[in-house]
Amino acid sequence: MHVIGTILRKLEDTLHLLGCLGLLVVVALINADILMRLVLHTPVQVQFELTELYLMPALATLSLSRVFRDGGHLALDFVPEHLPGGLGLVVDKLRLLLPALFFGLVTWMSGKFALHAFQRGEVEYGVVDWPLGWAYAIVPLGCGVLVLRLIYDALTREAPAQV
Repeated sequence: MHVIGTILRKLEDTLHLLGCLGLLVVVALINADILMRLVLHTPVQVQFELTELYLMPALATLSLSRVFRDGGHLALDFVPEHLPGGLGLVVDKLRLLLPALFFGLVTWMSGKFALHAFQRGEVEYGVVDWPLGWAYAIVPLGCGVLVLRLIYDALTREAPAQV
């Protein structure tokens, strides 16, 4: 399991880096668009589509697993976090496996959507013709890695200590 954990960490770190680079590209494109509109009275032609179709989904999903691993998400807890013994282990695993089920369904449905876009050759027409399959594939990639993280954590968690 240690090898799987190491591979998963590297994958999460790589996707997180790509998500962060996407944020830098969004900032650069929007600022360039503003400056070009002010100075040259012409927009950056690809800014809107590139940001909307590719960069925003990347920002929203590629870092999901890494942020979860680091404990960076907000959560509403209605069950105490650490219950002793077997009950605690069951609750702890359910707290991981139920979100894994949800994000597994998101991964499945968004993956089907992306696959259909690839199969049909769907394109967003504009100044540049943007292939939509690649834009849609970002969501199942990010959510799928989160599912792997949740399942991995559920399988490797130990029972909480007795009080």
